[in-house]
Amino acid sequence: MKIGVISDTHDNIELAKKAVEYFESEKVDKVVHCGDMVAPFAAELFDKDFDFIAVRGNNDGEWNLKQTVEEFGEFHNNIAELELSGNEIAVYHGTEESIVESLVESGSYEYVLRGHTHQKKVSECNGAIELNPGGIKLPGQDEEFHVAIIDFEKGDINFRRIKE
Repeated sequence: MKIGVISDTHDNIELAKKAVEYFESEKVDKVVHCGDMVAPFAAELFDKDFDFIAVRGNNDGEWNLKQTVEEFGEFHNNIAELELSGNEIAVYHGTEESIVESLVESGSYEYVLRGHTHQKKVSECNGAIELNPGGIKLPGQDEEFHVAIIDFEKGDINFRRIKE
């Protein structure tokens, strides 16, 4: 099983479309959005042949975002707990670092998927892999927009830079 991981798209339709095209070309089974899609029109881009799972980010305030996502996928208000390919996974936007740290250090998850910082990261602690695919480039940041794919069969995590 392969899953795409994306976060912090902030209504950037061009980058989100290119990320979706990349996920489709890689034939991912699921895409997990770690929050901050922002508007329903941005969420609709993920209505594709893969399964879609999203968590609420701190900028996802539009009242019908949840309703839009649930027409074709799953939307979790804060933290999602998933079991994929025999792996326990927590998905949280990452607004509170103490919560991210608790999820990683709990020993309950093989993967903790998060966003919020707009900076890609992969690290391991206590048997858990913390993965942040990054987000759109913020003013003053050098980091470009990236997404990630986890291939559970190969045990690989690969980042891909998405260009406008």
